Amino acid sequence: MSFEIREVQVKPEHALLVGIGMPGEQRMEREALMAELRDLVGNLGYGIAESRVVWTREMQAKYLCGIGKAEEVCELARQVGADCLILDNLLSPGQQREWEKLTELPVMDREEVILDIFARRARTSEAVMQVDLARMQYALPRMTGMWKHLDRQRGGSGGGKGGGAAARGEGEKQIEVDRRLAHERITAIRKELENVRRQRTTQRKERKRQGIPTAAIVGYTNAGKSSLLNALTGSEVLAEDMLFATLDTTSRKLELPDGQPLVLTDTVGFIRQLPHRLIEAFKSTLEEAVLADFLIQVVDVSDPDAQRHYETTCEVLAQLGAEGKPMIVVGNKLDLLDSEAGEQAMQKLAAVAGERPCLRMSVERGEGLQELLGACVEALSHRVSTQTYRIPQAESRIIAVMHRDGKVLSAEYEGNDVVVRAILPREFAARLEAYRES
Repeated sequence: MSFEIREVQVKPEHALLVGIGMPGEQRMEREALMAELRDLVGNLGYGIAESRVVWTREMQAKYLCGIGKAEEVCELARQVGADCLILDNLLSPGQQREWEKLTELPVMDREEVILDIFARRARTSEAVMQVDLARMQYALPRMTGMWKHLDRQRGGSGGGKGGGAAARGEGEKQIEVDRRLAHERITAIRKELENVRRQRTTQRKERKRQGIPTAAIVGYTNAGKSSLLNALTGSEVLAEDMLFATLDTTSRKLELPDGQPLVLTDTVGFIRQLPHRLIEAFKSTLEEAVLADFLIQVVDVSDPDAQRHYETTCEVLAQLGAEGKPMIVVGNKLDLLDSEAGEQAMQKLAAVAGERPCLRMSVERGEGLQELLGACVEALSHRVSTQTYRIPQAESRIIAVMHRDGKVLSAEYEGNDVVVRAILPREFAARLEAYRES
């Protein structure tokens, strides 16, 4: 059984978007978040009547802001004919209900908007399970009040002073049923996702046994991660100009210029204030970033908030325990800027990237790909060894493995032996020490 956060009867055509600015919050940051919310809501296909930032002197428990500011929002909603209020803040279930009572409108918060987009983008069974888990965890504490219409329709409790099931209203009984079913479904999904995690662990162990290095492509949503994977590997992963186009990990193998193989993995895009429950739900997917040998962070330098996007990605990686990973930073979409603006954007990105390699790129034009492959070789230089080996022809299977897991530079026959010069992963090379030419 599946559960919806709420039953949406009609898609909002005149949504009022409001961001409540908190004390100490930077105005530019709040305005950037509001611009991002407009993009998120637009991706859902909702019409936007107005967007407004409301500043409060101190955070209040009931509405986040004071009653005066809340009533101002209510009046604005009436003026613009809003049919939905969307707050660019994270609301508790109680705050969401208070706003709905005050405005007499359906109210969504930033988390619900992001969850709805994830639900629309999910394609594989794993992604669907991950989104369902996050949505049900969001919905559970909000079930109170969702079924009160049944009590109103059926005349309340239905009689009886004795309490118990007979004295409870239809709505209350429906909530109990749904909560039980939701808890059962959450438990089942967690077990299924744990099975997926174990399968991934097995695959990683096999890659590690073979000595194959891995890199995870990370970054802000819509920065060009899937396009980069496609350009480097010749694959056809979905790459669309939309937020959260990719929710599933996709891994592809390529050969680096020095001959060693590399498994590249695309990951779900990040965003500011990405709900923690989504990070938790997608943990099996995001583990690819934690366990990779190094990371490639793609940044859309044509976006005015490129530096903040870089920082947000680093913050999410820190939450995952991957903040110490070696990283190559890629400034993408330079084709959307003129040369002077592009130079300035790259300087700003390099400033926040610090000592990390910072490369220029236009995936759209195929520019910067070779430089990135060279940086990948450098990142893995400690993993490979270039040596000459004398392999008996009777053990030619070793040469076949050399071709598979490394790069054979030359092979010459001398009597019953084959003298092979090859670039190999160090773990593999160590097992061939007995065959190495002095």
